[in-house]
Amino acid sequence: MANNVVIDTGDARSVTGHIISGALAAGAVAGALNYNRYVKKELTKQQAISNSVKLTTQGGIATGSAIAAANYLGQNNLLGMISAVSLGAMGVYAVEKLSEKLEERYLEAENEETELIEESGE
Repeated sequence: MANNVVIDTGDARSVTGHIISGALAAGAVAGALNYNRYVKKELTKQQAISNSVKLTTQGGIATGSAIAAANYLGQNNLLGMISAVSLGAMGVYAVEKLSEKLEERYLEAENEETELIEESGE
């Protein structure tokens, strides 16, 4: 006889609701920490805002995928659980890479603007 272990994770929870909750929680923490770094002049205003938006998005993705994984675990669906965790990790990674690309483009544009100002003699 197969030994099926069922983990009681409670009632299924709203993934969408937890994405929003996770984003709000992560946004509150990221906003406070980045504001503190901005006040200390460790970050520019643009960097503080950009990092806060990135972490808010990643927090929502991570929380939503964790809730989805817990829901699948409660259904004894190991493949669903692994899929939810994998998709969450890929989502967080994608936001990180997108953020890096946007930062690179912002810095390139800023450098080009500085070069144009220097060339014009202003």
